[in-house]
Amino acid sequence: MPKYIAGIDEGTTGARTFVINEDGETVGLAAAELTQNYPHPGWIEHDPQEIVRIQLETFRGAMHQAGIRPDDLAYVGLTNQRETALVWEKDTGQPIYRAIVWASRQTVDVVEQWKEQGLGEQIESTTGLIPDAYYSASKIRWILDQVPGAQERAEKGELLAGTIDTWLVWKFTGGKQHVTEFSNASRTMMFNLAKGEWDDDLLAAYNIPKRMLPEVRSSNAVMGDLNATFGVDVPICGILGDQQAGLFGQAAYSPGQVKMTYGTAGVLNINSGDAPKPVPGLTPSIAWGINGELTYEIEGVQFAQGKTMQWLRDDLKLIHTAPDSEWYAGQVPSTDGVYLVPAFTGLSAPIWDPYARAAIIGMSNATTRLHVIRAAVESMVYQTRDVIDAAQDGTGISIPELRVDGGAVKNNFLCQLQADILGIPVVRPKNQEAAVYGAMLMGGLGMGQWSSLDALAELWEVDRVFEPEMGRDEAESLYAGWIAARDLTRGWLKKAGRA
Repeated sequence: MPKYIAGIDEGTTGARTFVINEDGETVGLAAAELTQNYPHPGWIEHDPQEIVRIQLETFRGAMHQAGIRPDDLAYVGLTNQRETALVWEKDTGQPIYRAIVWASRQTVDVVEQWKEQGLGEQIESTTGLIPDAYYSASKIRWILDQVPGAQERAEKGELLAGTIDTWLVWKFTGGKQHVTEFSNASRTMMFNLAKGEWDDDLLAAYNIPKRMLPEVRSSNAVMGDLNATFGVDVPICGILGDQQAGLFGQAAYSPGQVKMTYGTAGVLNINSGDAPKPVPGLTPSIAWGINGELTYEIEGVQFAQGKTMQWLRDDLKLIHTAPDSEWYAGQVPSTDGVYLVPAFTGLSAPIWDPYARAAIIGMSNATTRLHVIRAAVESMVYQTRDVIDAAQDGTGISIPELRVDGGAVKNNFLCQLQADILGIPVVRPKNQEAAVYGAMLMGGLGMGQWSSLDALAELWEVDRVFEPEMGRDEAESLYAGWIAARDLTRGWLKKAGRA
């Protein structure tokens, strides 16, 4: 078997490809940013063709850096931004509209209409998801409504739909494979969580033809090969949505194990074992399916974590690069009572208020950009506690430690404050690219490179443990201020007459 593995990481803000050798060392890496399109306030769209083009560019770049060819690969794993959805022509492969990004709020009215029709309880009981524009179903419905003739074409079988994993595999295989896997399917608001299949009743209620949707396979299944793209029979094996991939890459294979990813969004995932467990404000989903056997998770998503740093950098011009935030935050001993609530597209878990909007609260004449930057970093910590508290309250479980990953965890200030506010250790692994690593490990199970989850768990190593240092009274006071600030933003669009 060839010695190298490639991992495709198609994210919200950019595309990356990793190449690792048989010792797990990264020998090739290439990355590029994606264009973010904002046609209207609250709308976010991606060009599907650009996603493919840029991802292939990073693939070639990583191959070049590693000094190998595609036929030197054992297989390719893939992880992707979830919930983002698109519709394309079956015959030509041309999208009929841009991909609507998971964080976009342009389909709020579609979901509100479904709730008014009485579908809210059915959606929650069937899919485990709280009815929201975040998920894929309303995005597909919106595209079918907005593009003339699309509904009729979909019913005739002329159009296909899918999430980004489905789109990339379809393109990489030259249109031969229209597939997805359990973790991505469970985040569409069209999937029956208990049965592990598309739900016919919901699809009928949504008026989304089932023939548009991909075949659902196990996460460790072979999905196709790269023959149509590179002329080699290298398998595409090991696909997971990015957050479930992070849970897998963090070796959280036992019920009760937890990880938090600080990416564009922040996402808490808890392995909940072999059955879905509803938790108020959070969402049960499928963590992965291995050889047809499902493992479930409890999830809490925060729409704006790393996205907040991107906003400070690109729009406010307060920092030059995201890592700068650690230095700036450390230049003041506190925020002086300033809180930044990054509800740019509403509040997500555990509040779920699409009408909330971002705010900076508590400023005075003495407030400087340093206080605002520190408040932005602190908002990531407080949001994480929001979902941790909801998880513990809803399940009765006690979380002894938090495993963390994502680009922001290089920030020692962030990790230490997170431990202080939670009052539990925060554990940073040596390999902080948990999502793409998790997809490659899942592919290794499918290809027989590793024999069991126990064998994979032995690969996980700790970089640093951050122990709580702050007194509990101080931590609780800071968090109480966050709750007060957060709640002031709730329902803002309605209060301002803009809903």
